[in-house]
Amino acid sequence: MSGSTGRPLGRRTFVLGSAAAAGTAALTGPLATTASAASFGWSDDGSNYVVDTGASLVFKVSKTNGDLTSLVYKGTEYQGYGGKNSHVESGLGTSTVTIAQSGSTILVSVAYGTLKHYYAARSGENNVYLWTNKADASVTATRYIVRVKAGLFLNDEPDSYTYAPTVIESADVFEKSDGQTRAKHYSKLRVMDYSYIGWTTGSVGLWIVRSNHEKASGGPFYRSLLRHQSADGGGLYEILYYGENQTESERYGLQGPYVIALTDGGAPSSSLYAGTLTTSWADSLGISGYVSASGRGRVAGVGISGRDTAYAYTVGLANSAAQYWGSARASDGYFSVAGMLPGTYTLTVFKGELAVYTTSVSVSAGATTTLNTIAVPSSNDPSNASAIWRINNWDGTPGGFKNADLMTYAHPSDVRAASWTGNVVIGSGTETSAFPCYLWKDVNSGIIVYFKLTAAQAAAAHTLRIGVTTAYANGRPQVVVNDTWTSAVPSPPTQPSTRSLTVGSYRGNNYTFTYSVPASAWLTDTSAYNTLKIYVASGSGTTSFLSAGTSVDAIDLLA
Repeated sequence: MSGSTGRPLGRRTFVLGSAAAAGTAALTGPLATTASAASFGWSDDGSNYVVDTGASLVFKVSKTNGDLTSLVYKGTEYQGYGGKNSHVESGLGTSTVTIAQSGSTILVSVAYGTLKHYYAARSGENNVYLWTNKADASVTATRYIVRVKAGLFLNDEPDSYTYAPTVIESADVFEKSDGQTRAKHYSKLRVMDYSYIGWTTGSVGLWIVRSNHEKASGGPFYRSLLRHQSADGGGLYEILYYGENQTESERYGLQGPYVIALTDGGAPSSSLYAGTLTTSWADSLGISGYVSASGRGRVAGVGISGRDTAYAYTVGLANSAAQYWGSARASDGYFSVAGMLPGTYTLTVFKGELAVYTTSVSVSAGATTTLNTIAVPSSNDPSNASAIWRINNWDGTPGGFKNADLMTYAHPSDVRAASWTGNVVIGSGTETSAFPCYLWKDVNSGIIVYFKLTAAQAAAAHTLRIGVTTAYANGRPQVVVNDTWTSAVPSPPTQPSTRSLTVGSYRGNNYTFTYSVPASAWLTDTSAYNTLKIYVASGSGTTSFLSAGTSVDAIDLLA
């Protein structure tokens, strides 16, 4: 899988990277090594362990709580804003912190109750390798945050808010004077879309290279916090578990390595994000929960038939202990997912983000499980059903609907958003682009779809389908046909209970509502437009964009 690519332009910040499928790849080389690593080593200044990588990076770890208290690259301090250190969650408190050197590797170990955290340095590299092992629910640990001093990088990205002084939602969504919105939530990216996140000035780059997320939750399409900037500095995140619009329970165990990488302005070395970052040099370090490459397995599929070649297909594998994914080759659907922990997994084939096939597969250490061609039954893809009319195609996302692209990096109230109201006429050629991606009880409930039927079509009952991708406050569609037939209020499907539509996320649990509309509901005059009114039903939510709402995948009337 590949993400966006680009080059630094002056003091412009950017995300750059190939989003590697979660799998195993050996680390093949250091990043920005110097000609000499003569200064490599560590010292004790009384309060911190001071690690000199022997390249251009020196960092300090608190002996009291395991915080990263200093990050000096080429003589400039990057660590710290608002008097805060970089650390797990918001700091662990008093911990047992030890340090050891083995040849060209230095490992700092932090123990806080059942939680173990690690920093590693390699001689001649401008990298800090990190692992975090959360063994149970006794410790809150959902992220590692690198806190960066203000003024070192440009600050006006979608997930920045220095220039957005007006709070418009929950003290974490802001509006600029020009009506554009900013929030730490607005990263735009799904986890499969990036391998690293950070900033560059053109001459210095500061990045977090993500882990393979095998112990995270939410799957390949999940969105979470990646970075933010504010008046007093910025933060880069490795999210270990994020509850916003989350569809899965938290997984426990070792996450990492993830890497703080400093460069001369360019992207981190591709060797750092080639998969699980399983590193042979770490095999003997004694990291709690660490599983080497030899203890992992692989799943490979010959191909996937029955695909709609207009869409990308992703194969996800998940159980209660781990998650992985890989993209299917466009030509034949071949896929390979490596670096997996042994166990039995549910394998899901996604068309876009819509699950169209599931099966079970077992993985053994040191072995490859080879699957014959997976045949996706035609009936598993709702797009294959014959329809009188259809608005958008079924792919598990609201992509193509009005405002859909903007909503991954802006609030619905953003000045760049087109009007959330307005009705739709089947046959106009603008059905999809005119239909809003989100519906809210207090904003655009009651949107009307106009359509005509032939005499034969009007003489028969039909099934109406509305696919949704997530919902807020139990919002779900209730429909009225020609102001004479009203559907029952459907039961709400299981969806996350947190905010979603206003914080850049449409990804919840895909669900299809079906309505059996009797023939008596249709107009018999074939020259007249039938009307379908779609309302949002729910007694929950508040007002405006925090009223009950839902994200739409597709709508169709079956033949």
